[in-house]
Amino acid sequence: MDAPQGMIFCAGLGTRFKPWTDKHPKALAVINGKSLLQRNVEYLQQYGIRHVIVNVHHFADQIIEAIEKNKGWDSEIAISDETDAVLETGGGLLKAKPLFKPGEKFITCNADILTDLDINRLIDFHEANKPLISLAVGERKTSRYLLFDENDTLCGWRNIATGEEKIARRGATLIQRSYDCVVVFEYEVFSHIPFTGKFSLIDLYLHLAKTHIIKGFRHQADRWIDVGRPESVAPAEQLFP
Repeated sequence: MDAPQGMIFCAGLGTRFKPWTDKHPKALAVINGKSLLQRNVEYLQQYGIRHVIVNVHHFADQIIEAIEKNKGWDSEIAISDETDAVLETGGGLLKAKPLFKPGEKFITCNADILTDLDINRLIDFHEANKPLISLAVGERKTSRYLLFDENDTLCGWRNIATGEEKIARRGATLIQRSYDCVVVFEYEVFSHIPFTGKFSLIDLYLHLAKTHIIKGFRHQADRWIDVGRPESVAPAEQLFP
């Protein structure tokens, strides 16, 4: 079986990562001599994923130049150009639709997340359960959680800092899990997206969870870090030498 395509979200403004992002895209921030983008391209390569889509907006030219200069780090990288408008993750996914192979599932990840989560195990889980989407989820502490029932089916979202909740389906017991940003989608998802323009993947998941099965894959990654702020660079360099 051919490896699925991948998509790395690189279009964000990186406002949490200033002052670097005043002059550069966050995806090109360097961890031990390699950019976040290169590390994610190489992460996908470990699972045979060499056809990758990268969306660009903030300092798009710098990302395109890095990809061309490094010949895609031995992957075939297609650019989804969002320079006209910030579309967030959901809008970015929809914009990239023409670059995906019709009918084939695909993987997405975020440029500013570094992990050694086992994508093969995530795909095996997805194949066994046959949901529309499988989300890698964990036990880490955060302020915003996805909510699942005892069968790992997505039911909602909760912000524990504000108390806000969004419930898509009622579960007897709602279990909090962190959203860890590596995801398997069926291509069919594109025919169920009701939104246009700018929207987040979280909003899409919660909308689709009302009528479709979305599963949470509880991974046991040894390493996972959000390199979202300058102060996360040092711990990321400890985790990913």
